[in-house]
Order: sequence, then structure tokens, then C-alpha cells
Amino acid sequence: MVTHAGGWLFDRAMAGWEVVVLVDETDDRRALEILGAHVVDLESALASPIRIPLPQAIAVDSQLYRADARVRDGIAEVFDYRLIDEVTMWGDGVPYDLEERLIPVRHRLSTAARMFKQTALSAAGARSAPTEPSELFRSRTALSRPQGMRDLAPVTV
Repeated sequence: MVTHAGGWLFDRAMAGWEVVVLVDETDDRRALEILGAHVVDLESALASPIRIPLPQAIAVDSQLYRADARVRDGIAEVFDYRLIDEVTMWGDGVPYDLEERLIPVRHRLSTAARMFKQTALSAAGARSAPTEPSELFRSRTALSRPQGMRDLAPVTV
């Protein structure tokens, strides 16, 4: 998560978003906490019958989407009932069933996000390489949100 979306998470947290990250292993929270995220156990969140209030945005790793039917069902429900304004996915390859629903987007990282992401990567034990200036995703964002409020820009070819 830190590798693919760490800078974006940091920038959202610094913009005032409440960033909550659901993880399957909560032993090492430090890297995500460096980025300003609150870490919650995935199993507990999925097992909870309480779904209110719904988040304004949801982001998911493409590998988790493929591996967990509960996550796939939840994302399908979000799309079918338009429950959440923004759905974003990162990781290698977009699952076939979402190719038509998600467009390629990019988030240009702030200077602070690049620095904090690098620190978080080190805390997570990742190899030390320069942090790229932007992160790539696939996303569906509500068009009703004013352009100035969007931090994910369509990728142009």
C-alpha cells in the first residue's frame, strides 16, 4: 500500500481527510501511521454489521479485490447502488470486470508526500529508491465534484 498509494494517502490526510486503512495484518502499523492513516483490522471491519456512515471514497488493492470475494461483493454493491462518490484501485492490472468502470488517473505528489512516503517505505523495510513524483491508479470519481476539488487527474496518452 505504501509503495503504490502512500503519497496520495499522505496528501489526503494533510488535506483534512480522515484516512482509514483496512489491513489483514495489523502487527506493523508504523509505516501507515507515518502517512497519517488510521489502521483498522480488515476482518473486524468486514464482519461488522454497521456500515454507516459510508466513506466518501474507497480505494482498494487490485490483488485484494481478486483474492477476497467479500471485497469484490462490496465493490460491486458500491457500483450498483452508487453508494460512494469515488472508487480507486491501485496495483498490477485492473480486474477484467472493472476495466470498463475505472479510468487511468494520476496523483502528483506534494514534496512533503514524497518525503513522508520515503520515510514510510524505510519503516516498512522497503528498499531505498527515490520516490516517483506521481502515483498511478484506476478510478471512478463523481463528476459532480468541482474540478478544483479533485486530486486525481485523468492520464492522457
